Amino acid sequence: ACEHPWLLDRVLKGDWSYQGFVMSDWGAVHGAAASALAGLDQESAGEVFDTEVFFDGSLRRAVAEGKVPMSRIDDMVHRILRNMFANGVIDDPVAPARIDFDADGKVSRRAAEAGAVLLRNPNDLLPLSRQLKSVAVIGGHADQGVMAGGGSSAVTDVDGDPVPGLAPLAWPGPQKYQPSAPLKAIAKLARGRVAYADGTDVAAAAKLAAASEVAVVFVTQWSAESFDRPDMTLSDNQDALVAAVAKANRRTVVVLQNGGAVTMPWLNKVGAVLEAWYPGSRGGDAIARLLFGEVAPSGRLPMTWPKDEAQLPRPTIEGAGLGATTQPADHVDYNIEGADVGYRWFQRKQLTPLFPFGYGLTYTHFEYADLKATIAAAGNLTLSFLVTNAGKRAGADVPQIYAILPGTTAPRRLVGWSKLTLEPGESRRVEIVADQRLLARYDDVRHRWHVAAGAYRMQLGHSAVNVAGEVTVNLAESMPGSP
Repeated sequence: ACEHPWLLDRVLKGDWSYQGFVMSDWGAVHGAAASALAGLDQESAGEVFDTEVFFDGSLRRAVAEGKVPMSRIDDMVHRILRNMFANGVIDDPVAPARIDFDADGKVSRRAAEAGAVLLRNPNDLLPLSRQLKSVAVIGGHADQGVMAGGGSSAVTDVDGDPVPGLAPLAWPGPQKYQPSAPLKAIAKLARGRVAYADGTDVAAAAKLAAASEVAVVFVTQWSAESFDRPDMTLSDNQDALVAAVAKANRRTVVVLQNGGAVTMPWLNKVGAVLEAWYPGSRGGDAIARLLFGEVAPSGRLPMTWPKDEAQLPRPTIEGAGLGATTQPADHVDYNIEGADVGYRWFQRKQLTPLFPFGYGLTYTHFEYADLKATIAAAGNLTLSFLVTNAGKRAGADVPQIYAILPGTTAPRRLVGWSKLTLEPGESRRVEIVADQRLLARYDDVRHRWHVAAGAYRMQLGHSAVNVAGEVTVNLAESMPGSP
């Protein structure tokens, strides 16, 4: 990509009028002249990851030999300096200051609370009552902290890693935990007995669950950059742990800490499932507050959650797992799904996922009504509708607008959404402007985006598969600007 002039110069800097500079990823540069002429402006970490620092001696020689004009060097410098000035690096530099870890922690906690997704709660086991006499907390190092994602995203907390030494110790590890223990946070909110089992002894965990009013099982699946998980199965016998606990206590809550979809053979045997992702430096507090209803979950799935690998475009990933002895494939056939990735793949193949894109429950429920469409003079399409909190407690909703384009059997596509918080019984009219680019197709002959004239079916839904209203809109032909 560093030597791709069509991508960097023509599309990015030309068609899209990008004023910034292009910097390489680590280890991505393989030559000086070809990269410079293609539009690369800066080499990153070449002294560590590239075979040489190409944008030093090699680039100097390329300029001296006339292979790279000085005007290209001037353009590199201009782009870099322009953006340093535009972002205040020169005139308003950041001044070192004391870090307020407590304030930052509160921001982290709010983000974890807003991003957690309630996947299952059919009998309203959640939120838990603070009057519970006994709670079993099981697995996932919940007595120590919460899991962090690996690779460059991993952050060591100011108070250190409470679970050190977890493999892999080398890149993209080591696995890290943030010292925000869910066990401690749950004990603060629950007035009854709170006991812990680490889950390594499945029989002991089940015995503790059987002796408790509610069991909360923490399951983890570590992910990081530079490798793909070979399958969707939970590691370390955690499926057996959840199944045994759920058999011992039907009032079992599962809290997931993971980076992507996993298979859940025990799903219909547990009372609730909360997806917490990698919840950050105050993750334990956030999870406890969500479980006990101090705050209601309001996250929605950012991807489609398959039932199993068979539903994926590529059910088998060869040579891409952590510790694999073979390299991933050099060539990938992207024509398998084309542009229909994610929820659009599932629609095209008429597959029913375990959970659809955009899905998420909360501790109340919302109703939609009176969907209307208006077209402004500029051609902008606005959808408006009434959202009502029909439950008994406050909560946040994320209504979504999808479009089915005229003259096509292609899947519906997300064109807009909104997020709002309503009190019990409160109603509010919401307006969502459909992104014109998402109503368009790219004309690869004329090299432009094209909104075709015709009837567009605009659907209002709670997720990519839950349609709560529809209106048909006739749009004129237009050519929206490139994204």
